[in-house]
Amino acid sequence: MEDFFMDCLFDTLKMVPFLFVAFLIIELVEHKLSEASKEKLSASGKFGPLLGGILGAFPQCGFSVLATNLYITRIVSLGTLIAVYLSTSDEMIPVLLSNNIPLIDILKIVSLKVVVGIVFGFIIDYILRYRKSPDYQICENDTCDCKESIIKSAIIHTLKTITFIFIFSLIMGLVFVIISKDDMAYFFNQHKILAPMISSLIGIIPNCGASILITQLYVSGVISFGTTMSGLLTGSGVAIVLLFRSNENVKESSFIALLLYLIGVLVGMLINVWGIL
Repeated sequence: MEDFFMDCLFDTLKMVPFLFVAFLIIELVEHKLSEASKEKLSASGKFGPLLGGILGAFPQCGFSVLATNLYITRIVSLGTLIAVYLSTSDEMIPVLLSNNIPLIDILKIVSLKVVVGIVFGFIIDYILRYRKSPDYQICENDTCDCKESIIKSAIIHTLKTITFIFIFSLIMGLVFVIISKDDMAYFFNQHKILAPMISSLIGIIPNCGASILITQLYVSGVISFGTTMSGLLTGSGVAIVLLFRSNENVKESSFIALLLYLIGVLVGMLINVWGIL
């Protein structure tokens, strides 16, 4: 239990720099930039899905947390957020490396996640290009003195969020301690047709244990590549639960989670049918 607690603490602390940067950007945009500057920043974000898909590929979920906060205040688009979520690697790469998976195979998986993220990110932004975003101010919900110092305010927001993430990670981590790999292997073998749906559902669980479990099942030969991709595409770490916590529009957060899930299922099924890679 001590090791489990320290692992959760270490994983949470790794997100602090990303959260602080995100809140610092939010504070700067909300309180220091003119309306004209905000409009220019928003207009320059048309290539957001490309950048989001690339940054999300780094082996941790810090960028997905950062993107979530930036989306909530509409600094980045929905397409950019989805691109980051789909390309986020979380704990996948360390697990693959520890199992001596060839580097070329790892690059194929990461590249496919990035391509899927970028493609669907641009599609979503194109479809929703005329959608008006609400004027959400993050300081309206948290008690902070934004006008005195944006750095102080960013620190307060970061501490509140990181405390929430740590507590939630402990709870979800215990769930994955109880669920064994053998139990999930038996479940997948009994429901092979529905495997991509099940994998995508496991992947969207906001905890790094999800990506670890799915990757281990793939390495062990229990699930196919397509089923693996279904789970890895939806695995964005704790970003989803942070989205539900901070976003006032619960219906919108539910739509984003459902959209992410359906993309994961669709891509996984297509890979299984076509035998890609």
